[in-house]
Amino acid sequence: MNIFLLLTIALLIIIVLLRFKIQIGVCMLASGLFIWLMRSASPFDLAQAFYETFTLTRTYDIIFALYFVMCLEIELRLSGALTDMVKSLRRIFSNVRILLAAMPAFLGLLPSVGGARFSAPIVEELSEKINLSPEHKSAINFWFRHLFEFSSPIIPGMIMACSIAGVTFGEFISHLCWVTILAIAVGWFVLIRPIKIPSAQKISETAAEIRHERNGLILALMPVASVFMVVVFFKLNASIATGLIVAAWVFVLAAVNRRVGVKEIFLGAFDWKMSLNICCILYFIQILSVTKVLGEIVAAFQASPLPIPVIIACVSLIIGILTGMSQGHVAIVMPIVAAMGTGDLNLAGVAMAFGVAGQMLTPTHVCLIVTVDYFKADLLKTLKPILIGEIILLTIFSAYTYLTW
Repeated sequence: MNIFLLLTIALLIIIVLLRFKIQIGVCMLASGLFIWLMRSASPFDLAQAFYETFTLTRTYDIIFALYFVMCLEIELRLSGALTDMVKSLRRIFSNVRILLAAMPAFLGLLPSVGGARFSAPIVEELSEKINLSPEHKSAINFWFRHLFEFSSPIIPGMIMACSIAGVTFGEFISHLCWVTILAIAVGWFVLIRPIKIPSAQKISETAAEIRHERNGLILALMPVASVFMVVVFFKLNASIATGLIVAAWVFVLAAVNRRVGVKEIFLGAFDWKMSLNICCILYFIQILSVTKVLGEIVAAFQASPLPIPVIIACVSLIIGILTGMSQGHVAIVMPIVAAMGTGDLNLAGVAMAFGVAGQMLTPTHVCLIVTVDYFKADLLKTLKPILIGEIILLTIFSAYTYLTW
């Protein structure tokens, strides 16, 4: 079977199963088994993919990072710090629209797959008195969480891209940072501008209440900043860094009379359905690797008569959709970019922009699954405004890149 026909059918399997409200992990597993059946049908390949999935440190880093972020969210929610933070921010910034975009963006600086789960309750709290659908809230949380994929030197995909493509962080970020600004503008136009904010009565608060809310703001922002610094300066992975901060915050909250029970934190954060979905998605990605499907896609495009930038864009987009993570499309496409022209910022930029677009449009992206699960939203309806945003962004990016090449 032609590789592109195979992928089309595999994608249709996911879409049809999602329409029947089947868990995303099961949908991805069914699609992966179809690909395996068409390309290999060897039980040894299935076993190898399973073994690789559960022996890769990446698997456990993702699962534990998400678990500890959920622990942190419970700590801040039950202690009242989360509510106080939102009240304090609303008092500081009169425009709720700005906060709806800014809070997921700020937490997007945290290089953790679970960051989307932490920003979701903040978006929920901010939109409490606004008539937004679960899908609209999910799209806001998901889009603005990923603004810095093009401009942050601590995003894993950016680190890998610069290393493989042979460009410096400064050069690559300077070359692509305007895309972050473009993503902010597109996100605002598609997702924030249409929101109608009801007129709110000004609430009078005592000095003591304002002080209490300000303390909550500090208690909510400090752990995020702490995880950021631990990851950047001590080079720990996200799961270990978040776990350490969660443990430390048990004592911090107790010291300021906002104690939260340890049992409530660590048992309340366990979500076996979410963990199962993530494991199925990671298994799906490993099936693609074992059956050599990713290599076939690259080879098919390399053999085509298309211009090199178009080939790079198409491969990056497809690999981004299939893997759902920046490390995936970077690890596969950037070596091709390096081989075609080491240090070529334009070509590396095309690979990054289209790869990120791919990972924003796929159910293999764990942040999307986390967000949709939290808001109990429909995945396909959530993806509709994301797709519109990506079409606008890629059109402007492609036109600008073509004119300035």
